[in-house]
Amino acid sequence: QNFLPAGFKGLVALFRNWIFTAFYVMSELWSAMILTVLFWGFANEVTGVKEAKRFYALFGMGANVSGIFAGQAAMYLSSSIFRPMIPYGNSAWDQSVLFLNCTILLSGLGIILLFRWLNKNAIQSDEVSANGVKKEKIKTSLRNNFSYLVKSKYLLCIAAIVMAYNLGINLVEVVWKNQVKALYPNPSDFNNYMGQIMTYMGFIATFTSFFITGAFIRRFSWATGALVPPAIMLITGALFFSVILFPSAAAPIGMLLGSTPLMLSVLFGTMQNCMSRAAKYTLFDATKEMSFIPLSNECKLRGKAAIDGVGSRLGKSGGSLIHQVLLIAFTSISASTPIIAGIFLLVIGIWAISVFALGKQFNSLTAQREVIDIPEEEQTAPIFEKEPAAVKS
Repeated sequence: QNFLPAGFKGLVALFRNWIFTAFYVMSELWSAMILTVLFWGFANEVTGVKEAKRFYALFGMGANVSGIFAGQAAMYLSSSIFRPMIPYGNSAWDQSVLFLNCTILLSGLGIILLFRWLNKNAIQSDEVSANGVKKEKIKTSLRNNFSYLVKSKYLLCIAAIVMAYNLGINLVEVVWKNQVKALYPNPSDFNNYMGQIMTYMGFIATFTSFFITGAFIRRFSWATGALVPPAIMLITGALFFSVILFPSAAAPIGMLLGSTPLMLSVLFGTMQNCMSRAAKYTLFDATKEMSFIPLSNECKLRGKAAIDGVGSRLGKSGGSLIHQVLLIAFTSISASTPIIAGIFLLVIGIWAISVFALGKQFNSLTAQREVIDIPEEEQTAPIFEKEPAAVKS
């Protein structure tokens, strides 16, 4: 720290607090591998395209309702009261961290038990072919998954969409949390505010899932539904960056609301984060997972492992890397915000182009799949219905 420039203070902190760094990395891996790759991979195995249009919105609603409970739990457990009867910690925040992690561990244990029960009692775990022979499981490796991904334009488009979302949300989120931290320097107050955000996000996403998402997906094309999340992120992100980059123009709005420029930037950033993540947990997740359904089992397995397991993390890591490089060059997030805003607009453009390209391929592949899946009796039935007179004669 004495010899490196000031922009390296974040990297120094990673090594200095290596236990927290390792914990955060493992938490990110849990989110990516368990709650994304394995859950949605399991859902894609037992759900068809027509069923997905109805049930994927309900799956998303379940995730959104849990967000409401998570936000309330974070607010309740982020107490400012120190309890001396509990033999842990030297402050109220230390004990809050203990309570939060115990809740996470219990939730993880519940996931394991539920999934075990489903595989043992609710579904047939072993895939059996038509002649009664057990199918051989597909063996995968990271290298093979990526080589499989590079050879498929379809999977590359999905990967571009996933990386664009994670890159875009990370670029905005770091700037927004920097503003929130300036407004709430106390860690308990900061965590309490983030709990409120999770609650609002859960309510918005639950309402959207229940009343809008399912009907929207059934009524409009796949591409139309997939374009809504980047449109929401573009509009809300533009408002957020405009408040930060042009404070004089936003000053009249602040005066009307009786708030400071800092509070106004936090307000618009909160709106951006809530609406973008609500769109992610509803239309984005539903349309992205639907895009895997027309593919073969091997393509699903290899594609999801590469895209959701690594691609999504590359998006977030790419955003973090951009911030780190800009911090080294400009020493503060505020000074690098104009460049971040420009990169954000570029990422949204790439996202929209990928959606258009994937939409054409998805419609073509789905049409082919529906023709193949029609039973032979149903294909010939209309012919016989039209020829009763000829048969009688």
